[in-house]
Amino acid sequence: MTEYLVETAKLTKIYGRRRAVDDLDLRVRAGEVYGFLGPNGAGKTTTMKMLLGLIRPTSGTAEVLGAPPGDPAALAKIGMLVETPAFYPYLSGRDNLRVLARYAAVPESRIDAALETVDLSSRDRDRFATYSLGMKQRLGVAAALLKDPDLLIMDEPTNGLDPAGMADMRRLMRGLGDAGRTILLSSHMLSEVEEICDRVGVIFQSRLIREGTVDQLRGGGALQVTADPLDAAELVVKRLVDADHVTVQDGRLRLRTTREDAARINRELVVAGIDVLELTWAERTLEDVFLEMTTERPTEPVTVGRPDPNERDVR
Repeated sequence: MTEYLVETAKLTKIYGRRRAVDDLDLRVRAGEVYGFLGPNGAGKTTTMKMLLGLIRPTSGTAEVLGAPPGDPAALAKIGMLVETPAFYPYLSGRDNLRVLARYAAVPESRIDAALETVDLSSRDRDRFATYSLGMKQRLGVAAALLKDPDLLIMDEPTNGLDPAGMADMRRLMRGLGDAGRTILLSSHMLSEVEEICDRVGVIFQSRLIREGTVDQLRGGGALQVTADPLDAAELVVKRLVDADHVTVQDGRLRLRTTREDAARINRELVVAGIDVLELTWAERTLEDVFLEMTTERPTEPVTVGRPDPNERDVR
């Protein structure tokens, strides 16, 4: 097996005239939390179902744990939570896990550890029907952990939860990642991916359009410059950085650049006889980047950041 637990090449799913997933090249490394980010309907759940062998791709290939999707030996090492978890409503949380443990041929001794991980030990004897939505989702994660899997596939695990439940689930996901679990996590929530994930792939209109770490996707930040006269300052900075990265907002210049450029820009403005009243640095959020990407709609996927010999080219 390679360092990648999930690998796809031009994975495509077509329903009638609609491409639900289009030429997807995706790789998830062992030990990372990979965020699969995109709006509802972008193709995230379809991709995960193909990886699990629940639906067949129209074309392209995929390997999960070195085997074709749906391979029984590989499935035995995968924990999954896809869409809403289903359990017997009149059985307790613990008894539901007992049933699953028997089906999966794993020892029931793992149940206690799974319940403790998701913080349900104190409610394990209560019927599933009495659980809140957040508790039901956590029991779903416990079920995914029963096999002590090499890979966790989590499809929108915070979907439908209230703010407190979302915070609990995010802490749980980040804790699993910190413990060395490999997680493929889909989400349409930028803040969630930003908080939890090591690397992010952005899917939009069925295509992977960008991939990298959160910092790489942000691509630095924005330098905000208040100067007088503003017009003259704009001419100076456009000679120092890409002119397309300079905008005027609320009487200030906003420059898409790096923090290290601030001193040089300040120095050049002063040399040009321009009064620099304020220089402030604003980190770009993942939301800023996502809006840019989905507005630009690039026709080819792009990997951001410096070339990495261990990183494949998503193009």
